[in-house]
Amino acid sequence: MNWKAAFFIAAVAFGAYQHQASRPVKPPAGVLAAEVPRQGGTRQDAFDFNGFRVTPLHDFSIQARVLGVEEYRFDREASLSPVDLALGWGPMSDSEVLQHIDISQSGRFYFWRGKTLPVPQRDIERSSANMHMIPADKAIERRLKSVRVGQVVRIEGWLVEARSPDGFFWRSSLTRDDTGAGACELIFVNNLQVL
Repeated sequence: MNWKAAFFIAAVAFGAYQHQASRPVKPPAGVLAAEVPRQGGTRQDAFDFNGFRVTPLHDFSIQARVLGVEEYRFDREASLSPVDLALGWGPMSDSEVLQHIDISQSGRFYFWRGKTLPVPQRDIERSSANMHMIPADKAIERRLKSVRVGQVVRIEGWLVEARSPDGFFWRSSLTRDDTGAGACELIFVNNLQVL
């Protein structure tokens, strides 16, 4: 076999692997992540990270179903947060509910819509969020980028604010009850597990 044929076979195999890795998983029925996210005071001091001054605001942990994954490379925030995860817990981790809702992500926002809502709108808003992920290291970044829609993840870290030397400022929401601009969580991720 010549090198061109070997390269073609390797490229096809890699493409098939990437396609499989990006496909949603089919989770079991029922609520997969019943608990609401947890947060509390932190004793962690501010620190420098990737050209930003990062200040932890609260310790944070969440177990949730992945509703969407969006990578960013070219916006200003990408050097700090290269991945956003749309996450759902409670009713928004239930396939029976989610089959009636269309979910998308764009421009650092998460969008949902449904013709007939299976639960009240406020339950959807309080049980899901778009979260900006700041990976603590390259291993966590690789894990974040390999997460698939439908998986259940556990994430531990801090809700933070970040400042750049030129005055750019990005601050996490500190409640799950808000919506719209400024409602996303900005999470410094110290640990990520796919359950």
